[in-house]
Amino acid sequence: MAELYEHNRIAYEAVVSMLARTGRAAVIHPTGTGKSFIGFKLCEDNPDKVVLWLSPSEYIFRTQLENWRAADFKVLQGAHFDSISEMQSDLIRNKKNIEECRASGELSNIRFYTYARLMLMQQKELVELRPDLAILDEFHRAGAQRWGDGLQKLLKIYPNIPMLGLSATNIRYLDGQRDMADELFDGNIASEMTLGDAIVRGILNPPKYILSAYSCQKELERYRDRIRNAKSAAVRTEAEKYLDALRRALEKADGLDEVFRKYMTAESDSGIQEKAGQTDKAEKPYEKGQSDTAGKSNTKEQSGRFGKYLVFCANYEHMQEMIAKVPEWFAKVDPEPHVYSVYSEDAQAEAEFARFKADESRHLKLLFCIDMLNEGIHVDDVSGVILLRPTISPIIYRQQIGRALSAGKKQGENAVIFDVVMNIENLCSIGTVEDEMQAAVRYYRNRGESGLIVNEHFHITDEVQDCMRLFRKLNETLGASWELMYQAAEEYFKKHGNLEVTKRYTTEDGLSLGQWLDTQRKVRAGKVKGVLTEDRIAGLDRLGMRWESKSDRNWERNFAAAQAYYREHGNLLVNVRSGKYGGVELGKWLAQQRTYKKNGIRGNYLTHERIKALEAIGMVWDVPDYLWEQNYHAAVQYHREHGNLDVPYYYVSPDGVKLGVWIANIRFARRNEGSGRAELTKEQAARLDELGMIWENKNRAVWERSYAAACRYRKKYGNLNIPVAYVTEDGCHLGRWIRKQKETYRSGMSEERKKKLAALGVG
Repeated sequence: MAELYEHNRIAYEAVVSMLARTGRAAVIHPTGTGKSFIGFKLCEDNPDKVVLWLSPSEYIFRTQLENWRAADFKVLQGAHFDSISEMQSDLIRNKKNIEECRASGELSNIRFYTYARLMLMQQKELVELRPDLAILDEFHRAGAQRWGDGLQKLLKIYPNIPMLGLSATNIRYLDGQRDMADELFDGNIASEMTLGDAIVRGILNPPKYILSAYSCQKELERYRDRIRNAKSAAVRTEAEKYLDALRRALEKADGLDEVFRKYMTAESDSGIQEKAGQTDKAEKPYEKGQSDTAGKSNTKEQSGRFGKYLVFCANYEHMQEMIAKVPEWFAKVDPEPHVYSVYSEDAQAEAEFARFKADESRHLKLLFCIDMLNEGIHVDDVSGVILLRPTISPIIYRQQIGRALSAGKKQGENAVIFDVVMNIENLCSIGTVEDEMQAAVRYYRNRGESGLIVNEHFHITDEVQDCMRLFRKLNETLGASWELMYQAAEEYFKKHGNLEVTKRYTTEDGLSLGQWLDTQRKVRAGKVKGVLTEDRIAGLDRLGMRWESKSDRNWERNFAAAQAYYREHGNLLVNVRSGKYGGVELGKWLAQQRTYKKNGIRGNYLTHERIKALEAIGMVWDVPDYLWEQNYHAAVQYHREHGNLDVPYYYVSPDGVKLGVWIANIRFARRNEGSGRAELTKEQAARLDELGMIWENKNRAVWERSYAAACRYRKKYGNLNIPVAYVTEDGCHLGRWIRKQKETYRSGMSEERKKKLAALGVG
């Protein structure tokens, strides 16, 4: 039985307890902390249960399983090793294949599938799985639409299956900030740890973080375009000043060849050998036939100049471009570096990765990769990572640096991270890691657990500090500085006496004042990050700043009217068409609140507290649907005028009813029962039928009417030789319709329609 590290043991016990109580448990731990071992331990402790293990990749799973079995083999054999990585290396060197563990039949209860494979499985195949437990590795990936569809098909068949989720994050940052722990596990998080917390506790070693600026020249061009397109003359003038200063600073900055030489060579680590007047042996070229034993020693020289580095690239073309730069960038470190490359579409990727792992030569080893090593795959003797791809997603960014942090911990060293992309998102990401560390330090000290604090800080070496400062100032200027925006707010106040502007309001100079004011409200409410000091708040207060949002003001105005109505009438049964009360359309607003509550929408507006506040003044949620009646009344008026309910989608009635949208919504609800939209009663459907409601798809109905018109024309005249501009007496644009059918006959038309048109001689 393999042993778990302390942090994973505690998490495992929480998982077992939570699964017993709720049937759902998620573990959110940083990359490199051994999350998969928690899943394998659960499988090992439940050998009689069939475990469905879902993962983004079979390769990831097999690598994780080999790591687990290697740890298990260590315990079974009673061998002594200082680390799992040391034991694995010994197994490989002595050809004691991990198959020896596999042959014992351990973890034979696992049924592995990728999310992609699950998506393609038929109903019968899913039924035959009969799992007792499901483990979702990298569960945030199950939020992708098609992969998620496969998982939902499984959960419809087995809705009560116990489920464990493992991931470094529960948030899909580029997908509307969706929280997959809420969506898949009902918020049942058994254990959560930030990257900063893991570094503070010594679970991961702090990195040596090197900031450089390979792409600064490209950034310079991009900022030049942004300045040229800025609407405000004041912004353009200020930004040009910083751009000129930035250009001069970049001319003085070191190139990448010097950056890599300084931080990959032995002298940069501790100044051994050379500072004592000895020759740096790492400078000697590697001689053919030379023994590799010197290269196997765990020295800083080995982990630097002759170390292994993961180089993350954006795509295949970018990777090839970066590999071509190797002689230019790394010649001062090693004239003959060993270069490897892996990417998911390459059939040789696994073999190439194995060669990289086994390479112990006295040469610099560079593995260029595209996403493939972000998740689940570990390289124990990595000296560092090189970030060459602009990374918007915090998930990918943290996975990439996590590869180095976990390897550094196993080697007892601080791995090096070269961030040479210089994009703002990455810099913000490393800043958040520092914030997480400080939060963890405060937490443990407040709890009297200072003994858990191993690391309080990590060092960032900024090779282009002046450039960074200028980039930030330039970015701030183009976004309009706080002082500049406050000046615009002050000018508006002097002219209008208030700051009541719409969110889209822009000044004559092109400054987005409305959006800026809205941001200040969100910063003060803690909804977004920003700097809003007491002096700044006081300054805005002097201009009459309303800190509540427009949505909050809307609620307060309508709720005040509802309170007044209740005091006067003793109830809130206000007719939708009763007009205004207290200056607001109270009947319509109350009907909207009933709709929100019934359908479970607009939860940010109709909060639990607001629901209670309405109920305290007599709100009755289940009343005749006055809003429906208002829309139906508009439908009757439209039918009287046009003789049908063929309402254009964007049609709005003279009294302001969005009739086209309403008709489309109830048509959708009728065709898709259970969709979550309010369903019609039989009486309501019958009343619409009396007006000639067309329930099927509107486009289909239009096609059928046009086809019927074509049939009548051909029967009368014997052909369809109609001018494009021809319109029938009842308003059908038949000529235009026939031309369109001819154009689309061979590109995207159903077989049913083709047969109908062929019968008329159209094709």
